[in-house]
Amino acid sequence: MHNYHIEKYDDWIIMEIVAVENLVKRYKELLALDHFNMQIEKGEVFALLGPNGCGKTTAINCILQLLTFDKGVIRLFGEDMSPSRYDIKRRIGIVPQNIAVFEELSVRDNIDYFCALYVRDRHTRKRLVDEAIEFVGLEDYTKFRPRKLSGGLIRRLNIACGIAHKPELIFFDEPTVAVDPQSRYSILEGIKSFSWGGATIVYTSHYMEEVEEIGTRIMIMDHGQTLACGTNNELKAMISTGEKIQVEVADLPIDVLSSIKKMPFVQRAIYEGNELDVSCTTGKNNLGHILELLQKHDRSFGRVYSEPPTLNDVFLELTGSELRD
Repeated sequence: MHNYHIEKYDDWIIMEIVAVENLVKRYKELLALDHFNMQIEKGEVFALLGPNGCGKTTAINCILQLLTFDKGVIRLFGEDMSPSRYDIKRRIGIVPQNIAVFEELSVRDNIDYFCALYVRDRHTRKRLVDEAIEFVGLEDYTKFRPRKLSGGLIRRLNIACGIAHKPELIFFDEPTVAVDPQSRYSILEGIKSFSWGGATIVYTSHYMEEVEEIGTRIMIMDHGQTLACGTNNELKAMISTGEKIQVEVADLPIDVLSSIKKMPFVQRAIYEGNELDVSCTTGKNNLGHILELLQKHDRSFGRVYSEPPTLNDVFLELTGSELRD
C-alpha cells in the first residue's frame, strides 16, 4: 500500500480526537458499559482488546452514535458528538469485520458509491477514488466484481470503501480475518501509513502479534470497564508474569528440579523429555540464576531459550481468559 495523507482541517491542532467519559449503557438488566472512559490522541493507533462480550463493540457503536446510551459524554475532535452531527461523521471512516460491499458493482463503483456518501463533487470524488485504489493496490482489478476477488483482495476493497473520503478517524474491526500472510502484511503496513499520514486509528483484533506490532497504545477491557491502558511495554510491566525460560538438560534429578521450584522468582517449573520449562515472575537475571544452579549441581545443558512476557500473557492475567476468535 502507498502513502496516505488526510486533508487538513482548521482545528488540526486538537490533540484529543476521542474523549469518552463515564459512559453507561444498559440492555435491560445487563450493564454493557459501566462508567467506561477512553481518551485517544491524534495520530495514535489505539488497539481495543477484550474477551467476547466485554463491551468493546457496544462502546464503538455508542461513539459512532449507532446506539443510544444511558449516561456519559462523547466528544470527537473536541466537540460533543450526537446522531445529527453529520459534519463530524464525515471525518470518520469505518472498516467493518463483515465485508460491506455490493456484489453487483465493480471495484471502482463500490469505492465511488461509499465515497459519494461524503463527497458530492464528482471531480474531487474521482481523484479520491483513484487515490484509494492506488493505496490498496487494486489498480489491476477496478472492473472486477467482488465475487471474482480473493479473500485478501476483497479485504483491501473493504478498506478502500471505508477510507476513500480521507477520514481523520478510522475504526478497523478485525480487518485481517481470514486473509493470507501477504495480504495481512499489506493491510498492517497500510494501517501504519494511515497513522503516519495524520489519521487516528481505533483497531480491534484477535491477533495479539498484530496489536503488538502496530498499536501505539493498547486498552484491555472487560465487563464494560477498562482493566488497563498503556503502551505494550507499560502493560507488560503491570503483571506479575515475567520471562519464560527453556533449557535443554539431560538427566535432571528430582532434587535439582525441586531446588529450581523453590527459587523465589519461579512461578512454575516442569521437566519433560530433557527440557526444563520455567515460568518466572518479573525480575532481572532470572535465566542467569537458573544456569548457575544447574552448574552448581554439575548439570550440563544445551540449547537455552528465554522469552519475555507477551501481550497474551498480559491479557490472560488481567481477564483470566485467552483472546480467541
